[in-house]
Amino acid sequence: MLRDITLGQYIPGDTVIHRLDPRCKIILTILYIAVIFCVTSPVWYVIPLAYLLVASRLSGLSAKRLLKSVKPLRFLLILTFILNLFFSAGTTVWVDWGFLRITQEGFLTAVHFSMRLVFLVAGTSLLTLTTSPVALSDGLEKLLSPLKVIRFPAHELAMMMTIALRFIPTLIEEADKIMKAQMARGADFESGNLLKRAKAMIPLLVPLFVSAFRRAGDLAMAMEARCYHGGEGRTRLRVLRYTQSDLWALLATVGTLLVTIFAGMWLK
Repeated sequence: MLRDITLGQYIPGDTVIHRLDPRCKIILTILYIAVIFCVTSPVWYVIPLAYLLVASRLSGLSAKRLLKSVKPLRFLLILTFILNLFFSAGTTVWVDWGFLRITQEGFLTAVHFSMRLVFLVAGTSLLTLTTSPVALSDGLEKLLSPLKVIRFPAHELAMMMTIALRFIPTLIEEADKIMKAQMARGADFESGNLLKRAKAMIPLLVPLFVSAFRRAGDLAMAMEARCYHGGEGRTRLRVLRYTQSDLWALLATVGTLLVTIFAGMWLK
């Protein structure tokens, strides 16, 4: 299960999506999220699905790779579906078990919110899979730089997010090693009910937190040894520049957003 977590992982490549400016990819991701929230019916999820399939094709990533990022959230998906299925109001009753009722409207709502969560996770995973942490940090800092006039810590925020994304795969690998070492000593993380499995995770979390704090201390010492004092006066090896591909990608995403909005209005 830990190997299925793709957040923070970067797959190098030389595709159209990989070559896009990181600032543009962040904006495209925000617009894609807007597309998801503008969908008013499960039928119209065909629009973000088509967009996601085209983007995955251009990035050289398979749809299976994107769906793999959703797998760790399967329990949250099931919980979301069940809660919306049984506790959403509706008039067309399918099943009536006293305090539990399944209606047509509740079923459509459950499908709607579950699909929204799947598309959100799969779409945002495309950003980290095709953008290196350094490029993502530079793009985010550039986008937030106008806020510096009100003393907003753009560089510090971008640095924190980059470090967090960078260490997610490292901590996942460390947790996997600790889990295998404890399983070799007789630990059981898979059998039993939910409470028992949660208690079995405590011996895993303690050494993982200790390792995380140790890595954080080593990183802080390394940054101080290299005279890091923030982003003031820093220069970059690669200067970010928008290209014609960024413009076409932006126009395509804005067009997808407009189509989704008009589709929702037409459906009503």
